[in-house]
Amino acid sequence: MERLLDPRSDVVFKRIFGEHPEILRSFLNALLPFDHPEEEIESLEYLPPEQVPSLPLFKNTIVDVRCQDRLGRQFIVEMQMNWTNAFLQRVLFNASKAYVRQLEKGDEYELLKPVIGLSLLNDKFPGDGADSYHHYRLVKVGDTGQIIRDLQLVFVELPKYQESRPGEARLLRWAWLRFLREAGDAGTAGHPSTEELVNEIAVSGEVRRAIEIARESAFTPGELETYDRFWDAVRRERTLISGSRKEGLQEGIQEGIRIGEERGIRIGEQRALDLALSRLIASGISEPEARRLLGTD
Repeated sequence: MERLLDPRSDVVFKRIFGEHPEILRSFLNALLPFDHPEEEIESLEYLPPEQVPSLPLFKNTIVDVRCQDRLGRQFIVEMQMNWTNAFLQRVLFNASKAYVRQLEKGDEYELLKPVIGLSLLNDKFPGDGADSYHHYRLVKVGDTGQIIRDLQLVFVELPKYQESRPGEARLLRWAWLRFLREAGDAGTAGHPSTEELVNEIAVSGEVRRAIEIARESAFTPGELETYDRFWDAVRRERTLISGSRKEGLQEGIQEGIRIGEERGIRIGEQRALDLALSRLIASGISEPEARRLLGTD
């Protein structure tokens, strides 16, 4: 069976979720934490992309789609390939900006509608346990039943998602997340064949349509070249961060050993961060942005 392109890449993600509102509606209804069926999205329309600050290191590997449903609620769907501490601030900035920009001068605050940000992360939060699904909303300290629902953030760590026996209520979420995680690897060693994966996850018309859109034959040679460039950028960015941290840590450890254990460990750790910082700056990233990437700002 024909190869499926990886839907986490920009050209495929935008083709599937940025051009087919019914597919996006199914995806959002499956992934978002609606408390009641009547909260689910009935129809939606796309919103133009906003000019928001990019992360210099990850400018090529963040993909987003924006939409609004008939109730006026706005949804920002974002695919992030590599982890960075600054990513959390960027997601909050995007959602807050979308919320504030709903009002024109003189409008009443009652006109504001909820904004929900859904961020799909092809990486892991550092030290954040086994959970793959994270839902954030404003709650009263000491009484979490008191909720302000107008600004919510949802993060899904795709590498951690392992559900194998979903109940009926979660079946569509399971199918969409398996599609995102596994479609690009189908048919390769250690993974189900394309046909096996399709037979397992094609639980709805929208999922089946997404699978058809992701087939390699649906893309032009120019789009396939863009697809390959995207993955080259992902690998470069991941290598830069990983290499900077690893080399800085190795040199820091050696210096720490020379200086002595307790004091040496502290100095060695600082040396590791200093070296990683200098390497990021040398690659063209500003010092404030490099510090945010390393979590030292």
